[in-house]
Parts: sequence; structure tokens; C-alpha cells
Amino acid sequence: MEPVSLIVNGRTVAVSAAAETTLLDALRGHLGLSGTKFGCGLEQCGCCMVLVDGQAEKSCGKTLAAVAGKQILTIEGLGTPERPHPLQQAFLDEQAGQCGYCLAGILISAKALLDRNPSPTRAEIATALDDNICRCGSHPRILRAVALAAARIQGGDRP
Repeated sequence: MEPVSLIVNGRTVAVSAAAETTLLDALRGHLGLSGTKFGCGLEQCGCCMVLVDGQAEKSCGKTLAAVAGKQILTIEGLGTPERPHPLQQAFLDEQAGQCGYCLAGILISAKALLDRNPSPTRAEIATALDDNICRCGSHPRILRAVALAAARIQGGDRP
């Protein structure tokens, strides 16, 4: 088995796993990046969302072979506790999470949205987060947090 090369959170890494190993398993089991969560394993819930070359993708359905050589951004690469990404700070400010299990995937989906559309409407935010399931019912706060982050990134304080 030949190692598969990926660029994860800006670093080139070699993963010694079979090419058919899922990206999720490689991130969690081989690279120790446990922020990306296993939810359903069927590409249905969005807990395992990562950016692959800037596109939000469900990592439970991507093989290492499919993402070899590509740029992968996980929640660990989004910000730090000392310098959270504006999305992370907005989620804290709006108290958008309850249990937090879904938040890594939601934050990644929101990042993909704001990267392609820095001033989304509430409807566009909701559509962009359609692939992410939150069972706690934090949806109104999540939508507010994404709108707040968009406003802050654009230089404002409130949408």
C-alpha cells in the first residue's frame, strides 16, 4: 500500500492507508483530526463536511484515491482558540450551538458559502446549510450567526 498524499489544513501529509479508505477515516484515525465527526456514514447528515479544493464535501463518502493531492480544510484549519475565524466567533456570540456535534460540518458549509457569496440572504444561507442536520433545533441561531459573520467579514457589525 503506497501512501496517499494530501494537503490538509495547509500541510502536505502522506496517509498510509488503502486508497479506498474514506477521507473521514483518514482524518480521524490516521491524522488525529477528530473535529470532523462521523454522523451517519451515508452522506446524509453533513457532520463530516470538509472543504475539498474549496468545495464543501461529505468526507464519509470520499475515498483517499478521490482526494489525492487535493487541498483539504477541516474545522481544525478554520481558526484557533486564540484567533477564531469570524464564523466561529459569530457562532459563539449568537450561542448557535447546543450539543455541538453538527457544528464542525455546519461551519465548513458556511465557510464554503461565504467564500463564494460574501453577502448571502437568509434564504441563501438556509439553502447552503440544507445538507447539514442539527437535531438540537438551533437553526434560527445558526442562520443569525452566519449572517453576522458575513456582515463582520464585510466590515459591518450586524446584518
